[in-house]
Amino acid sequence: MKSLVRKTSIAVALIVVAGTTGALAAPCMKITLTGTQGGPPVFKGQAGAGTLVQFGEDENQCGAVKLQFDAGRGTTQRLSEIGVPVGKLNAIFLTHMHSDHTEGMTDLMQLRWHFNSAGPKVDLIVSEDAKSPRGHVLSGRKFAEHIGDALINSGEMAQRLAENPKRKAGGPADLINVMTFPPAGEPTVVWSSGDVKVSAINSRHVPGHASFRVDTPAGSVVIGGDAGNDKPKPPRETSTSEQVERLAQGADVIVHSTIHPVMGPDKESGFPPPIYFRQSTATDLGAMAKRTGAGHLMLTHLIPPMGAARQGPYPIPGGALNEAAYKSAVQDGGFTGNTIVGTDLVTLQLPAK
Repeated sequence: MKSLVRKTSIAVALIVVAGTTGALAAPCMKITLTGTQGGPPVFKGQAGAGTLVQFGEDENQCGAVKLQFDAGRGTTQRLSEIGVPVGKLNAIFLTHMHSDHTEGMTDLMQLRWHFNSAGPKVDLIVSEDAKSPRGHVLSGRKFAEHIGDALINSGEMAQRLAENPKRKAGGPADLINVMTFPPAGEPTVVWSSGDVKVSAINSRHVPGHASFRVDTPAGSVVIGGDAGNDKPKPPRETSTSEQVERLAQGADVIVHSTIHPVMGPDKESGFPPPIYFRQSTATDLGAMAKRTGAGHLMLTHLIPPMGAARQGPYPIPGGALNEAAYKSAVQDGGFTGNTIVGTDLVTLQLPAK
C-alpha cells in the first residue's frame, strides 16, 4: 500500500510553439457533476454522488488530467455521455465509505479490468482506516482490495480469464493503487501531478470522512462531500464544517452536498433529525461561500431532489422544490455569487469562456 503523496508522471504541457516563438497556452479547468442524487434513494435516473475535475488547456478541452471525486451508481454511464472513458481517469478520490458515494466504483474498475487490464493502475486516494465509536472500522483500503469479490466468487472472473489470460489474475483490485492518508485538521497535500495539486482535510460526517481541494493554474475547487459541523446538533452557529471552510479560503468554486431547510425537524417532514443535522443546509453553505470569497457554489447531492414529492419515504412539506427554492435558500445566507443547483452533467469551466 502507498500512503500520502505520490508524484505521478503525467505530463501536462502548457507551452506551445507558434512559429519561431514560444507562446503560453491558456490553462483551463472543467468541473462536472457526474451525479447529484442525495443519499441512497433513486429519483428519475439521477446518478449517485460524483464530481469530475479536469485540467489542461483549450487544445485538449481542459482534459490532460482527469480526477474523479466519489463514484456513486451510474458514474460510468455519465462519464460515457461526455466522452470520458474510465480508462483515462488518472485518480479517484473517495470522501467517505457510504454506498451512494462508492457503489459505482465496482462497475468502473470492472470496465478498466476488462478493457485496460494492461494498465496503467489508477490511484485511489482515501483516508486511513477509521474506527468508529461503536468499534467498527470504515476502510477504503479494504473496499479496494475486495472490489471484485462478487465477480471472483461467481466464477465470472475465471471465465473472463479463460477467454483472455492477459487480464490481471486478481481482478480489478490489481488495477488500483491505494494511497491512504491520515486524518488532519489542516489542509495536507495528498496527490499531485505537474501543475495540479490536491489537498485533503478531515471533516465530520462519518469516521474517515475527508474533503478535498484541487489547485491548478486555471483555478481552484473544493469538494466538500457530505461534511457537516463537528457539533452533531444545535445549538451551534452553523451546520457547515469549520474544516471545509478552512480548506475553501480563497477557492474559486465550492462543490458541496446540500440539504434544504424545508427538511428540518420543525417542518414536519418526518425526516430523521440526526441525518438532517449531519448535512449542511443550503442557507449555511451560502453563508460559508460568502465568508470564503468563492465566486461559484455548486450544490449537489440534493436533499430533496428538485421535482421530487418525497425524499425516500419522507414527504416534502409544501410540495416539490425547484431551482429557485434552492437559490433562494442560498441567498438567505448572504451569497451573491454564481449558484449552480446541481443536475447530472452540469459543467463549470474556469476561466469562463
